[in-house]
Amino acid sequence: MICDICPRRCKIDRQSKIGFCGMSEKLKIAKADVFLWEEPIISGTNGCGAIFFSGCNLKCCFCQNYEISSNHFGKEISIERLIEIFKEFEEKGVHNINLVSPTQFTNQIIQALKIYKPKIPIVWNSNGYEDVETIKKLENLVDIFLVDMKFFDENLSQKYCKAKDYFSVASKAIAKMLELKPKVEIENGVMTKGVIVRHLVMPNMTKDSLQILNWLDSNTKKNFVLSLMGQYTPYYRAVEYPEINRKLKPIEYKIVLHKAIELGFENIFYQQLESSDEKFIPVWDLKGV
Repeated sequence: MICDICPRRCKIDRQSKIGFCGMSEKLKIAKADVFLWEEPIISGTNGCGAIFFSGCNLKCCFCQNYEISSNHFGKEISIERLIEIFKEFEEKGVHNINLVSPTQFTNQIIQALKIYKPKIPIVWNSNGYEDVETIKKLENLVDIFLVDMKFFDENLSQKYCKAKDYFSVASKAIAKMLELKPKVEIENGVMTKGVIVRHLVMPNMTKDSLQILNWLDSNTKKNFVLSLMGQYTPYYRAVEYPEINRKLKPIEYKIVLHKAIELGFENIFYQQLESSDEKFIPVWDLKGV
């Protein structure tokens, strides 16, 4: 099958070649474990059943998960094994199954979910660099879209993620997600349907963050949960870029948070800046694989 599942549109046969994401057609994951560190409305008390997929269609120079996204650590598994993992998580009593960085394996995941759809919600946890036609395919299979909106300025997204068209692509993808899941539904304090839009506030980029908030204000019905993250930690190749080779200043985060409140976003998750700690980064040990 010729791969055009993401905006890179590599147009290659992943049976014999490797695309921008670094992956063949075989599913590859680095960890499958109960995870407690997503937004509280997702993690609840029992946590998520998080499946961390190897590879990525972005090349973020500050990626905390670079060992699996860029270095491609992980183990190849079958679609049958993925279904078994779904069932194992259900037995553990987690609130949902959290598919982390799943885009490059969209076709394989769809195949698995058509064979067995878990009784708990499926979370599509992605970087936002998604093709609208791909999102459409997930309509009846995914319950919650947990999506990043990283950059507004194309120069920033090209410099730090190798994706000049990031905002153009992500804004359309998020609009489609909101169309498919137009209402946030919550049961017993835990989200069961809807969209969460994440934005990581970064050093020296408050202007870009404010532009993203203005776009969300003007182009949506605010029918989603907004998660403003202050956990940025210089990691991976961030040392090569002095302007982002530091943690966030409290004033930078406050400016963005206050703007979100001013614009009338009511459902906001915000972070204490103490969350910018490497202890929250998973250990890539193939647990649960």
